[in-house]
Amino acid sequence: MHAHHTAGHLVLNPATGETVATVPATTPAQVYTAVRRASAAQLRWAALAPAERARLLRRFAAVVDEHIEELARMEVGEAGHTLGNARWEAGNVRDLLDYCAGGVERLSGRQIPVAGGLDITLLEPLGVVGVIAPWNFPMPIAAWGTAPALAAGNAVLLKPAETTPLTALRLAELALEAGLPEHLFQVLPGAGDVAGNALVEHPGVAKIVFTGSTRVGKQIMAKCAALVKRVTLELGGKSPNIVFADSDLEQAAATAPMAFLDNAGQDCCARTRILVQREVHDRFLELLAPAVESVVVGDPSDERTQMGPLISAVQLERVRSYVPDGVKAIRGSAPGGPGFWFPPTVLTDVEPDAPVATEEVFGPVAVVLPFEDEADAVRLANATDYGLAGSIWTRDLGRALRVSRAVAAGNLSVNSHSSVRYGTPFGGYKQSGLGRELGPDALAAFTETKNVFISTEA
Repeated sequence: MHAHHTAGHLVLNPATGETVATVPATTPAQVYTAVRRASAAQLRWAALAPAERARLLRRFAAVVDEHIEELARMEVGEAGHTLGNARWEAGNVRDLLDYCAGGVERLSGRQIPVAGGLDITLLEPLGVVGVIAPWNFPMPIAAWGTAPALAAGNAVLLKPAETTPLTALRLAELALEAGLPEHLFQVLPGAGDVAGNALVEHPGVAKIVFTGSTRVGKQIMAKCAALVKRVTLELGGKSPNIVFADSDLEQAAATAPMAFLDNAGQDCCARTRILVQREVHDRFLELLAPAVESVVVGDPSDERTQMGPLISAVQLERVRSYVPDGVKAIRGSAPGGPGFWFPPTVLTDVEPDAPVATEEVFGPVAVVLPFEDEADAVRLANATDYGLAGSIWTRDLGRALRVSRAVAAGNLSVNSHSSVRYGTPFGGYKQSGLGRELGPDALAAFTETKNVFISTEA
């Protein structure tokens, strides 16, 4: 055991490198206690009338709404997010709680026609759900697991990332303030290989929802197999941004930078492979260069800032390792001095099989690759182990639909770069993950289907 696992974890401000807080690390024994308490709380919660559970979740949403600015500034301080992004994040938590509250009374089973009786299905809660959240979007992704799990009648144990536990801890306080039962929603800060692992291995935890790297996701999936534990995995990505010659090239170039620079590129949906049809390739680069160079990188608490720092020194080193000196690139600027800064970078002369073109960098780095025709675009887009998101730029409706059907990814957008809406399903193909979050079916992912046949034979 490393000493820092037990002594607590320093939370740093990524823009300055200064310590913001020290958070005690949860031990395995504390996880076991939390599971026991959550199990008891879950039975009481599931016994409440559906309308009452819905009312409490709406109250939780209202309390979050009263604290949007406080939560946003906390996120800026611990995650280095721009203020605008952080406000969106806190608002996403509020909106998702509201959306899921609306699902409590609509979590319907079915009546299925059978001979000799009546057949109905019941959607019953799983019990205790473990949510292991990442550091890149700490608030919303914590809520993506927590809100529908609670709405479906479960208790939730949330293990936030070591670097970003503060908003999660605050949300747990707000849940109590809103009147949610004690121990129903508990936050267990600490190390992934200690607190996270204890959640994964505990037989009293019915499901694990994990968002993070594909490497760790595979380890969690293997450990869950021992108990046939349910699992939802939201993992890595290397998403394409496919620009056809017939598209609005000005718009495609103007929007391409923030499609991979949002959150300093620390986004599994980042459009980091910009695939451009060869006949417009040079023109596209001419339009792209000023767009990349003009991105405002700096103090995340300044309203005008578009991109902040990376989360940590470790992440900065990882990103640097992908961009060798003297490589041909379009570059933006980034502050010097303390903090974990890396400039917006587009590599324009790279082999399609180079590590930077195939591996998830998780930083403000993209590559531009030319393609010949529609079939070549699809082949290039799918030449990856990942399949999370992607964008398709074309004015041809038929092509937009053909390519949307052909690209193996869970979330595509045409003439835009949107991936995440709380009302639509989100998740990956291939090694980008397993299962779907958000959208109309979010609650059902936290239930078991029970079939009941009632004989009417006299």
